[in-house]
Amino acid sequence: MKPWEHMPLHKKAMEIKQLVDSIAEILLEAEMDYETVEEGEMIDNCFNFMMDNSLIIPAKIAEASSEDTVYDIKMENATLIRKAAIEIITDTYTLENFGFKDLEYLDVLRDELDTFRVLFAEWVNTFDYWNYHIDRWGLFNPPGINYDDIDPDEDLPFNPDDFTDN
Repeated sequence: MKPWEHMPLHKKAMEIKQLVDSIAEILLEAEMDYETVEEGEMIDNCFNFMMDNSLIIPAKIAEASSEDTVYDIKMENATLIRKAAIEIITDTYTLENFGFKDLEYLDVLRDELDTFRVLFAEWVNTFDYWNYHIDRWGLFNPPGINYDDIDPDEDLPFNPDDFTDN
């Protein structure tokens, strides 16, 4: 097992993926009435987005879980995880509004995502914000670091002759 697979956050993400897979099976067997072809396509897209997002969450947890991953990359992955989770929640309401009958599955999924949210927030609080590269786009810098700050590693003296026998 990979180290991140032992994390409660990753385990919960995999449970969410299994729930989405179960809902997908039910959805494929369900007889939902669509008023228009476009409405049917919208439900299909909603279903596909849920599946995609349920895959993104554990993948991004794995990517961000290495101790070597710097703060700005961890935060970028955390943002993608949050976005995917919120989109799944939104998609549950879309399915409900279009007549998905097995609402208890959607409620369970929403509850699991709420549990995931708490684990996620606790995980993000563990990020070492002193292990960073300056994000020149300004989105994912640690507190007090700006996109235009001088990188402290850039002003280290370096003389290549120090590494040769000349």
